[in-house]
Amino acid sequence: MAVVTALPPTVAPSDEQLLARHAAGDPTALGELFVRHRDTAYRVARRLLGNEADALDAVQEGFIKVLSHLDGFARRSSFKTWLLRVVSNAALDLGRQRARRETLSLNAAALPEADVLAAEPLATRQAEQSDLRRLLNEALAQLPEAQRRTFVLHVDAELSYREVAEVLGISIGTVMSRLFYARQKLKGLLGPRIET
Repeated sequence: MAVVTALPPTVAPSDEQLLARHAAGDPTALGELFVRHRDTAYRVARRLLGNEADALDAVQEGFIKVLSHLDGFARRSSFKTWLLRVVSNAALDLGRQRARRETLSLNAAALPEADVLAAEPLATRQAEQSDLRRLLNEALAQLPEAQRRTFVLHVDAELSYREVAEVLGISIGTVMSRLFYARQKLKGLLGPRIET
């Protein structure tokens, strides 16, 4: 009977290890960091901006800034929190620039009514989910910028209170306060529209 030995599980390198590999000349290390954090960065930018095209632009701009300023990364926070700070700042800058077009399009995820009526019954669930996303985006757009940014970093980026505080350069108490008021306002805005 042959004895099968299990291979030890492979452990992904930490962000710090990837940064050290990059500093040592490994050209693949930055790619690994990008792949690791791109989805979270996109979710944050998407929530802050409300549409896919702007979010992708903000993520690209954020990553370019990070790469061009990598030597200045002081490591006072984790790479992830630093990256999300840069991406969220890029998103807010882009949002301000594009706000001059009148308003940001926060309804990009909604399906047109004609498409919903023409779709198969299976698509009804997708339309309902799209409607909920649209309602949430509209409600988030009504939050003050500081509350919206704090909420998005905590909920969409899944950062802890401490990490949100690091990204925004505020105290944990301020994070908690902003989240409390954001949730209260969202509950007030969404409660009557969802409870049918």
